[in-house]
Amino acid sequence: MPTVKDILVKKPTEQEKTRCSAWPIWKCEPSKFDWAYTETETCLLLEGKVTVSDENGSVNFGAGDLVVFPCDLECTWHIHEPVTKHYKFS
Repeated sequence: MPTVKDILVKKPTEQEKTRCSAWPIWKCEPSKFDWAYTETETCLLLEGKVTVSDENGSVNFGAGDLVVFPCDLECTWHIHEPVTKHYKFS
């Protein structure tokens, strides 16, 4: 079972930014909720600040980050600042 330590957070290349710009957009106001990934999600945060946690620790990311969440990850999202992101499930 993956943990938050398996989440990849990086600064995207220009090519990755262009590819992500064609993906759907998701928005969310500050909140806290549990989430379970049934697919791998890749997202590019356009704005916001987030902490994702589980019993193994936490990962922080925000505007400008490219984030990959592994399939089967169970975690809690804590959105500190309103989020707008491009996303894709695979």
